[in-house]
Amino acid sequence: MRMNNMLHYTENHRYCVYRDFSLSPVDDKMLGLIYQPMVGALAVSLYRLLADQVALDQVGYSAIEQQRGLFLTMGLEPSEKGRAILIEQASKLEAVGLLQTSRLYIPDGDDYLYEYELQPPLSPAEFFRTQHLTLLLRDKIGKFAVLSLRERFFCMEPGDMYGLTYNKENISVPFYEIFELNTHSIDYELEQAIAETSIARQPGMKLVEEEEALNYTDIIVRFPRESVNRAFVEKLRFDPEGMGIANYVVRKYDLSVQDLCRLLDEDGVFDSGGTLLLDELQHKANLHFRQGKRRREEREVAYAKVVSIRGEENAQEAGSHQEEVAVQMEYYVEVPPQFTNKCDVHQYNMMLRNEPYTRLLKTFFPGAVPDNLLDIFEKIDLNYKLPGEVINVLIHYLMALLTSGGEQRINRNFVDAIASNMLMKQINTYEKAVQYIRDQAKVKEKTAAQTSPAAGNGRGRTYGGRTAKPKPEIPIVQSSGGEQGVSEEEFAELLKMAERMKASKKKG
Repeated sequence: MRMNNMLHYTENHRYCVYRDFSLSPVDDKMLGLIYQPMVGALAVSLYRLLADQVALDQVGYSAIEQQRGLFLTMGLEPSEKGRAILIEQASKLEAVGLLQTSRLYIPDGDDYLYEYELQPPLSPAEFFRTQHLTLLLRDKIGKFAVLSLRERFFCMEPGDMYGLTYNKENISVPFYEIFELNTHSIDYELEQAIAETSIARQPGMKLVEEEEALNYTDIIVRFPRESVNRAFVEKLRFDPEGMGIANYVVRKYDLSVQDLCRLLDEDGVFDSGGTLLLDELQHKANLHFRQGKRRREEREVAYAKVVSIRGEENAQEAGSHQEEVAVQMEYYVEVPPQFTNKCDVHQYNMMLRNEPYTRLLKTFFPGAVPDNLLDIFEKIDLNYKLPGEVINVLIHYLMALLTSGGEQRINRNFVDAIASNMLMKQINTYEKAVQYIRDQAKVKEKTAAQTSPAAGNGRGRTYGGRTAKPKPEIPIVQSSGGEQGVSEEEFAELLKMAERMKASKKKG
């Protein structure tokens, strides 16, 4: 029982018990001789007390009562010490599979209700086939006592039957050879009544990590037998820490079982003692992850080209059935010079908002769209997952930079810098994209105003008929305000500088 706050588990909280089985004489013997040495007499007493809350000739839920009765019956004080003891005993029962505890939150009373779901004791055959329980019992009472207890639960076959198992023939009669059911008519009333009277239980939440965790069997059945690391992988069966490292790397880099087996087969992932090395496995998994990501991006781009070619044939038909989204006038952008005589401001903004970027590029390039430019925006669409209207505003912004008289050229690094900045600022709508390019324009204007030379009157002071030369202008470091940002050109230049420094270090 995981309890972080002792005030959430007190004698004043209510509880109920769920039991869907009955205790047989064999179960009583298992509790007394097998489970009690493992968990203690107090824990077994708590189990029997909870089992008695439901009538012995019935199954299902008990009445909802306060836990004060549990404390008093168990002889525990309703204090912090008593709560700790009761939590400890319940935890022991949970560890050996006899109990499952759930906590239900009741919003009306802002309180918790505890549900104790009892599990039947394992049969003697199932218990001694469970390795961890058998080893725990051996640690508690010893190996020879375990063997002695096992003999007390099994009645051996008579001597006349010994060795005759190979001549055993099953002559049982199946159900449908004796009984016949009327399957032509279905009794819906009976099925509905059974469904309504059945006990509806709220399923507990399962941890995603436990459901998705790989076990030793998943790895060993796919691992090559002739591998040098085969012996090391077989040791993972009794190495929970190594399996934890493997599952951590699998979850971190989204690996499949086959990918993990290929990584475990490489040199250097195990040390000389057979211990799995986390750093080395992570390094190889990271390389595999990046290579797979690059190949996946190439496949997506190639697939998108095929889809775009086929999709353009049906774009006109599909476009007539799609509803166009209107643009508010406060988010209108200016019409570039290329479209001055082709459309007005309303038509241009509607085109930016509703047309796909492939068709928008064709309007800017009456001939064929350059392949390098098309590849840039395909990467932004497929890898960055920017919405279509945001990409259109980005295209409008780049074309405006080209026609503004500047010397800025559109290259991959420059466009990637703008797209990355949009992703970091979560620009995912048309309105946010328009506001973004307006803010960038203000930053450029402010930067240009700060870098332009100051206008002076050019007159010096006169001393005795002589005109003194004006003092030279000393540049003063401007204080950078919090609202001042970095433009796309500067960001692209920084990226180029970083790449050059990295290349020079490698050569050195």
